[in-house]
Amino acid sequence: MAHSLRFLDLFAGAGGLSEGFTRAGFDPVAHVEVNSAACFTLRTRTAFHWLSSHGSSERYEDYLRGRITRPELYQFVPRRQIDSVIGAEIGEASLPSIFNSIDELLDGAKLDLIIGGPPCQAYSIVGRSRDGNRMKGDKRNRLYRFYVEFLRRYKPSYFVFENVVGLFSARDEMGTLFFSDMQSLFRDAGYETEFRVLSADDYGVLQNRKRVVLVGKRGKKTGFYPQPQKWQPGVNVGELLMDFPPLEAGQGTIGPCALRAYQGTYLYDAHIRGSGSSVTWHQARPNTDQDLEIYRLAVEQWNTHGTRLSYETLPERLQTHDNVVSFLDRFKVVAGDLPSSQTVVAHIAKDGHYYIHPDINQNRSLTPREAARLQTFPDDYFFESMSTTPGRTAAFRQIGNAVPVLLATKIAKQLREGW
Repeated sequence: MAHSLRFLDLFAGAGGLSEGFTRAGFDPVAHVEVNSAACFTLRTRTAFHWLSSHGSSERYEDYLRGRITRPELYQFVPRRQIDSVIGAEIGEASLPSIFNSIDELLDGAKLDLIIGGPPCQAYSIVGRSRDGNRMKGDKRNRLYRFYVEFLRRYKPSYFVFENVVGLFSARDEMGTLFFSDMQSLFRDAGYETEFRVLSADDYGVLQNRKRVVLVGKRGKKTGFYPQPQKWQPGVNVGELLMDFPPLEAGQGTIGPCALRAYQGTYLYDAHIRGSGSSVTWHQARPNTDQDLEIYRLAVEQWNTHGTRLSYETLPERLQTHDNVVSFLDRFKVVAGDLPSSQTVVAHIAKDGHYYIHPDINQNRSLTPREAARLQTFPDDYFFESMSTTPGRTAAFRQIGNAVPVLLATKIAKQLREGW
């Protein structure tokens, strides 16, 4: 290859997809994301990568330990790196400005790859069922049309488009499948496309998470779809949690806390636990006495019968929700003795207390770091908020929306090998 392979990340979120492609040797030119908290997470991660590659990792550690502020951290990094995160909503009015920013960052260089997928709520079956209008008329439905505009302008060799499996059945007001319209527009822009439904647990992620991954290649050739290498690590979910210090509800810290000794290999093989011996965001949310009683019942039922608690089976005094017809599995034990967990959903920010720690002696919900490990984010990945005061809600939302890093890495490595 005559030059390093440069990519643009659209609808970047907290950067799960981008982290995987960076790990596989691609170079990010820019990330475009509308959520302010996620933008700060991307900037902080960009700072981490730059400092690590320039022998200044101690600056990042100083930040995590509160010795320097976020603005001070960014001052140790070239402004061009921080500005590569473009905080903007992708739409007709914003396209010229976004294009100008990307053009400046490229500085005449070729863009090889575009990655990313629009927000999934518009295509999600659960999202449609919860919305009174079934997401019809939602402006997010057609964000893929703007994705096409980036393809037309930069003409990358490939693009990778990721979304939920509900994309196959989502239709517009006229009954047209969005996926069919999408494929047609991609073809008009000069790209053949191929797609698969990939299940994250086939690739070393200890989580049941299925995603449509569509790959486009410029030109007319077919048969180019990368086949990510499958990996069954042969460990259970408890492996992800075993080296964390135990907590009770309301305990823990956002800042670094020490990990316990770990004798396994999975956390290293999956590039989750690195050489460091501490993690951030191991903080459990406070819960009411009623929450904790329900958690205890849920874990006892799982440990005794191997079944999950259904809401309508709770004693009436604990049933405080009006809905006793649907969403009955709202209390989810992340069972440590299974090879994979349920999908960490985007609304974990709202429903975080439904994901219950499997250890009955830790009667609490998951911490953001435990959720991040389920998404295979590395332990040195820090999740930011809009303000300089971190918040659990912002962290959970970013984690739940992300593409598992390990899955992204597998896709990226295979794509690079076939370049």
